[in-house]
Amino acid sequence: MMRQAGYYFERERVDVLVFSRPLSSSRSGYPRFHIYLNVSRETSTVKLHLDQKKPSYKGTVAHSGEYESDLVKREAERIKGILGS
Repeated sequence: MMRQAGYYFERERVDVLVFSRPLSSSRSGYPRFHIYLNVSRETSTVKLHLDQKKPSYKGTVAHSGEYESDLVKREAERIKGILGS
């Protein structure tokens, strides 16, 4: 389903699948949309944000993420439309 929305699988963490979709063809892969998909038998939760740039400090996951911008909201609506939700 995530491939249909243009996302690629990045990695799996405990109970969470991580997907990304770059906004440009930049070699850095940024900016990009980032999704954390938590799937269980009872429910699925999607956490979406926009990473503007690569983390600044080696060994950290801190980033300049946007969670509530208009661009993020439009992407959430686009995904809903593709997945039929």
